[in-house]
Amino acid sequence: MSVRRAGAVALAMIIASAALGAPAQAAPSPPAVAAQSSGPSARAAELVAGMTTAEQAASVIMGHIPTTDPAALSAYMAQGFGGFILMGANVPAEAADLRTVTAALAVDPSLPPLIAIDQEGGIVSRLSADAYPASTVLKSQPASATAAAFAARASLVAQAGISVNFGTIADVPADPSSFIYGRALGTDPQSSAERVAAATTAQEQFLASTLKHFPGHGAAPGDSHHAIPSTDESLEQWRATDAVPFAAGIEAGASLLMFGHLAYTAVDAAPASLSARWHEIAREDLGFEGVIVTDDLGMLLSSGIPEYQDPVADAVAALAAGSDLVLMIAGSTPDTAGQMAAGIAAAVGSGSLPADRLADAATRVLALRLSLTAASADWALCPTCERAS
Repeated sequence: MSVRRAGAVALAMIIASAALGAPAQAAPSPPAVAAQSSGPSARAAELVAGMTTAEQAASVIMGHIPTTDPAALSAYMAQGFGGFILMGANVPAEAADLRTVTAALAVDPSLPPLIAIDQEGGIVSRLSADAYPASTVLKSQPASATAAAFAARASLVAQAGISVNFGTIADVPADPSSFIYGRALGTDPQSSAERVAAATTAQEQFLASTLKHFPGHGAAPGDSHHAIPSTDESLEQWRATDAVPFAAGIEAGASLLMFGHLAYTAVDAAPASLSARWHEIAREDLGFEGVIVTDDLGMLLSSGIPEYQDPVADAVAALAAGSDLVLMIAGSTPDTAGQMAAGIAAAVGSGSLPADRLADAATRVLALRLSLTAASADWALCPTCERAS
């Protein structure tokens, strides 16, 4: 993860200036900061070692309930969930009220959960104050424009008390009829990679950025909100095309990688989100060391495929395959996340989910939470990021 404190405001000044058409100036080098990558991970491992299986199980769940009521949100998060995703029903009209919502989610202010949002800008946008350029404009502009827009966007998100943005589309859809086409940052691997890297570097100064939807919707026709899109594209073809933006984003320091519910049948018949092979490719071939999060497991329920109709079983399968954080939105109730946690703990007890796999997932999630907690301060503010027209 990029160091978010040093030089963040200086970077924002440069790229915001570029977004507004001002002459670009050389960015000053941020102060040298000693590597701290082992600190949060080591501390996380210590904390996880002292947790019960039930506590570990809850810590790898990112849940959701559709309310802005602070008491209800605090009671929900008191169950120990590792994260919460804000959807439209969680976002009040006033910025101050949104801060009240995010504060209520942090039941332990010394170790807040991962608070996430889908703030891509444009087509997918939860915050009405975000008037910065989005993909439909950025894909025809230089990568510097993407950096400027996403720095300003990330600052806006961070000021609301949100620590994770599920905001970087790394898919490469060539077909304009694809559901993801209007949200993509490019229409070919190289142009997409340049903008994905720019968006990632810019966001990581303010919050934890996320690449989605691995291994990429570009080759797989269909909408994963309603089905399991599939392609027979080979692994070699994937490496030369759809993999390129993901590799660029990983190299740029993305904190999270979201796995999609789509299948590359020549690699594995299972959806990537439930595929051990695709998790291995992400870790070993692309060298991703951060948190792997599933796309909304509720989408699997919407696919209508019988074997994916149990969200608890889906969560266990995703963790067993290598995911670290399981996300559940569509079709969930206030009880769903708790049921998933109980099911995950039971799977460890039965041996169907190895205890060390759960501990590894919990450690990665907790390490990210610790890193974000240590980095949260006034650096998140970006007074120079003016609203772009």
